[in-house]
Amino acid sequence: MSTLTATVRKIESGTPAHRDRAIDGLRALALLAVPTGHWLLGGFTLSSDGAIHNASPLGAFAGLAPVSWVLQMLGIFFLVGGYASVLSHRRRKGSTGEWLKGRLARLGRPVLGVTAVWAALLPVLHFGVGVPVDTLRTASTLVIQPLWFVGVYTVVTALTPLCVRAAQRLGVWAAAPLLGSVAVVDFLRYGPYADAVPSWLSLLNILPGWLFAYQLGVSWGEGRVTRRHARALLLGGAALFAALLLAFGYPASMVGVPGEARTNSHPPSLLVLALAAAQSGAAILLRDRLGRLLKRPALWAPVVVVNLSAMTILCWHQTAMLTAAIPASYVGEVPGLVGAPDSVGWILARLAWMPVFAGLLVLIGRFARGFESPWTRTGPARRTLAGLLAAGFAVFALGLA
Repeated sequence: MSTLTATVRKIESGTPAHRDRAIDGLRALALLAVPTGHWLLGGFTLSSDGAIHNASPLGAFAGLAPVSWVLQMLGIFFLVGGYASVLSHRRRKGSTGEWLKGRLARLGRPVLGVTAVWAALLPVLHFGVGVPVDTLRTASTLVIQPLWFVGVYTVVTALTPLCVRAAQRLGVWAAAPLLGSVAVVDFLRYGPYADAVPSWLSLLNILPGWLFAYQLGVSWGEGRVTRRHARALLLGGAALFAALLLAFGYPASMVGVPGEARTNSHPPSLLVLALAAAQSGAAILLRDRLGRLLKRPALWAPVVVVNLSAMTILCWHQTAMLTAAIPASYVGEVPGLVGAPDSVGWILARLAWMPVFAGLLVLIGRFARGFESPWTRTGPARRTLAGLLAAGFAVFALGLA
């Protein structure tokens, strides 16, 4: 206890007075929602050959959909990312190109690390331990699943200078064309002309769909979003969300459900932007209150720890769950871990497994956090090898091999 108290005090004393604690708090909240959502809403079934396959309790419990509304906090993450990027861009000492290179390297190193490690593990697990190929494909899909976010975030980060100029000229309204673009694509793919629209058209929503909240964050960082604007975002986003659900037949779940023909998140639909608008408005309105709350050292310390481990949490949380599930598959069905997620008992058992997953993530993170630091001792040959391993893993995970 004394060690914990000393750590809390050290973090508090090392925090600069100008640090925006509310922004860090919102980022930590959005970060923790990612593993919580994946661990709670993702399950495994066991086939006759002992392989595990992805499943979801949402297939049996449609009433859990509102849980996905709470846990789908990528809108908050992009909002805070845009806000923080403005401040970082403003404080840069070198050129914009140098600034972008530094920020993109911070995103790329952990992704390269986790994919390279898994590429090296695949043959060991299959040939050395006898893990079925189908289990490895399931695991690879889960590992790479959250990494799409890093790719999208990399692109929107590269667009920061353009977003800043748009915010300076248009303020909060700079995000409106992005909303309109997604609305048009949704009308084409879900409206009366849906049968004549090619399936690839939905991909046009990827960039504007996730850039929307980021642009709001940039405008917020530029001081162009007032509390009046925030209230409009909250109420307008909530109204649009309700209308899309009740009148236009959008799927209720914010994540994909096995067997569903439509999904909201891949690529993002207008419902995702409605939720992001409402979340962004609420976050902006609650900022001052959250900042005051996080002046308490005991609350502030966990926020710092989570932010320092952001990419480790994002890249390795699925590995933590798989570390428990793959060995369990050799035993047979284990409630809440391996077995059809179609009962209340499964949900209760999965809640009991959540602390185990968290503990495994902490243990893995002690090794994996090294990937977030600059690879100063890694030469060109090792970096090339890591890149080749990562590319090979991506090919396997995407089912191209």
